[in-house]
Amino acid sequence: MLSSEEEEQLKQACIQAKSNSYSPYSKFRVGASFLFSNGEIVKGANVENASYPAGICAERSAIAIAVNQGLLATESIKAVGVTSDTDNVVSPCGICRQTIREFANLDTPIYMWTSSGAVTVRTLEELLPLSFGPDNLA
Repeated sequence: MLSSEEEEQLKQACIQAKSNSYSPYSKFRVGASFLFSNGEIVKGANVENASYPAGICAERSAIAIAVNQGLLATESIKAVGVTSDTDNVVSPCGICRQTIREFANLDTPIYMWTSSGAVTVRTLEELLPLSFGPDNLA
């Protein structure tokens, strides 16, 4: 688990990322943040497209940024954060869970904040039980 300071930094990064969301069709803004073992935080927002399948979720947006920055080659993911504008818990979708699984350990905590600030925390394994990942191909 994270320290209270790390948790607050992860939360604020999610909120900041959400403000960058490009969601003119669904109006459903999502912000995600990834805390790495070196303390760096990478943010991502959902980006929609008029051709709906071409959009990208906030979590995969952040992972793409981390890959392009070379972070995932040298650092591990310490925690993931997600938030939206709803007062219901919004967890990563199925494809995002699988993408996170590609780069994170099964015990990685995923913090999910509601718009009012309530948090639910689950490990990746709790969100993606009996998962298939890179270790299955070794």
